[in-house]
Formats: sequence, structure tokens, C-alpha cells
Amino acid sequence: MLTYYQPLLHSLVNTHLERWLMQLPEQITSGLCEQRYGDLATWRQALGALPNTIVSYIDLKNTVTIGQRTDCNPESLAQLEQCLKTLIPWRKGPINIHGICIDTEWHSDWKWQRVLPHIAPLANRQILDVGCGNGYYCLRSYGEGAQRVIGIDPSPRFIVQFYMMKHFLGDIPVDVLPLGIESLPEHLQAFDSTFSMGVLYHRRSPMDHLKELKATLQPGGQLILETLLIDGKRGDTLVPEGRYAMMNNVWFIPSADTLISWLRKCGFKNPRLVDLNQTSTKEQRQTEWMRFHSLAEFLDPKDNRKTMEGHPAPLRGVFLAEA
Repeated sequence: MLTYYQPLLHSLVNTHLERWLMQLPEQITSGLCEQRYGDLATWRQALGALPNTIVSYIDLKNTVTIGQRTDCNPESLAQLEQCLKTLIPWRKGPINIHGICIDTEWHSDWKWQRVLPHIAPLANRQILDVGCGNGYYCLRSYGEGAQRVIGIDPSPRFIVQFYMMKHFLGDIPVDVLPLGIESLPEHLQAFDSTFSMGVLYHRRSPMDHLKELKATLQPGGQLILETLLIDGKRGDTLVPEGRYAMMNNVWFIPSADTLISWLRKCGFKNPRLVDLNQTSTKEQRQTEWMRFHSLAEFLDPKDNRKTMEGHPAPLRGVFLAEA
């Protein structure tokens, strides 16, 4: 799949990101190695089988809508739907491609509506989205006028999902790389805005993650961070000994004041909480495009204020800070 990245690689020459070019092709090849990921060959076949269509309409500012149903004949639509369903589960969205509505697990559009009013305008900015999944927020950032958007996520499924969308969008300056943040060059200082949405609680060392995020930003650049929280005072942090909401890779869930303190300690300026939201079973749920258990199954059936393990139910906060 390295050919998908050639426009990106060429665009990095003579930029702040040029020194990354020494490592990036090998990182991409390693991150999309079929010997490491047994299902990747099937997903790539589905990507290669997408029909070539006329795309008469694109909206990435208000939604992720690509094309209209009338752009395709019935045979192409059926082929498209079959290819898209090969990549189930779809988690971030919703996404509409030629009238096929991918009703994803998350109503990511609701989260975007909560985040967007608070952040620095994205027009003409270089954007990084860490743990971006299928690139939904990358596309929404481009819809806001971003100059270049790079998402990183180590899951090959999400990479292929993104390039299924980009197949119909053409050569826009948005790419998703099969990497984790630890694969970025140190002290990159190349981005105007860095997103970390729903990643911090999956990191064994949240302080290291915050420092890694800071290193991606140009001086004055903005961090947009969304994470799980608990109610509490500064210093309070939940460290689940077992699972949290059936997830086995949740390490630290701080209070808002604790996270603000962590951000200050890591050298960020003016850290602040701009949105607090109790996750509902309407925002995160099982759908035709995500057929596995979701939030409703992760909560205590007798008390939805608690997870199955007895922890506080998911509360999510959005934080901003500057480098």
C-alpha cells in the first residue's frame, strides 16, 4: 500500500517534516505487513474492488458525505456496499458514501460539535490526529480548511477504512499512517494543532503521552485532548485493577483538576476543560455496521451510573492547552 502514500511523501520534502522521510516508508511497510495481520489481505482486496464512480457532491464540513446515490448504477452500489461491509466493525462516523449510510458505533459528529466551537480555527493549519481510527476527525478537520492533515493509528483495519473513503475523495492532503505516536521523530515541533481523542486512558504512562503530544507541536500550537474522567479533586485518579467498561487496557482515569495539573507539569500553557459530557447509549451503541457489544452492555443493568465492574460510568472531558 506504499503507493497510496507517494503524494504525502513528496509533499514532505522541504518542510518541517522532511527528517521523518528517512524512516517513514519503512514504518508504513512494517505497519501494513500481511504476515503480521492475517486479515489485511482480505481488506486490501476489498479496497481494490471498490468501483470507480463519478462523485458529484462532497461535504466534509457539516458531515462526511461523499457522492450521491444517483452517481452510481445499482451494480456499482451493491459492489460498494459489499466492499464496505468487509471492513465491519466501523466505529467512528457516521459516514455516507453514495447514499450508503455507514451508521457507526459512535456518533462522532456529536463529539465534533462539542469540540469545534472551543478550538483555534483549523483553516490553513497543519493538523495531527493521534489514535485517529478511520480518520473521521481528519476529514472533518480538512472540511474546516486545514492545509494538511495526518492521522496516525496502528490498526490496519482503520487504515483501509480511511483509504476506502479517500478512494472517492481524490488526492486531498489528508492521510492516515499505520503508526503509534512512539514512531514519530523526537521533538518534531511541526504541527499547529494536535488531537488526542480517546487515547490517554489507554496509555500505561499518561505523563509520557502528554510529553509526546507536546513534542509534536510548534511553539504556540494547540493540543485538543479528549479523555475519560472521574469526579473528584486535584490528585484523584482511578486506576482500575481489572477491566473498565469491559475494556482491559484502561490504565489511568484522572479527575479534571488532576489532568490540568498533569498538563501544567508537562509544560503546557493555559490548560483548561472546555466540555464535559456523560456518554450516553445513544452516542455509543451497537448498529448494523458495529455488531458487537457496545456501551449498553458495558453498564450495570440495574444502575447505568456504573459500569459492569462498579466503576463510575464513562464521563468524558475535552481539554485545550498550548505548547
